[in-house]
Amino acid sequence: MATVAELKAVLKDTLEKRGVLGHLKAKIQAEVFNALDDQGEKPPPLSHENLLINELIREYLEFNKYKYSASVLAAESGQPAMPLERQFLIKELNIFEDSNAKTTSFIWNYISFLTCK
Repeated sequence: MATVAELKAVLKDTLEKRGVLGHLKAKIQAEVFNALDDQGEKPPPLSHENLLINELIREYLEFNKYKYSASVLAAESGQPAMPLERQFLIKELNIFEDSNAKTTSFIWNYISFLTCK
């Protein structure tokens, strides 16, 4: 018969492998930030420019598998839960992507695009 410690270890390992444990930790962290945040002071409305900047940062975080940081960013910034579509960002930022662009983060492509102008 398994001990409680063994069951905890198996449960923790299973949740980590499924990606659930990190998501739960990030969600708890975001909720703690929200609870500690001054509820009397509302954040400024999310401007179109900040929406795009936050989306570039979120895409970078998710591209590099920093999913928990991305979820905290979304919670704190008021970013929509669903990421903006890549084609929308391309159109809004008025940039061109070649066929190799999807192998790197969108923000890296955008910085490269700006430096080549």
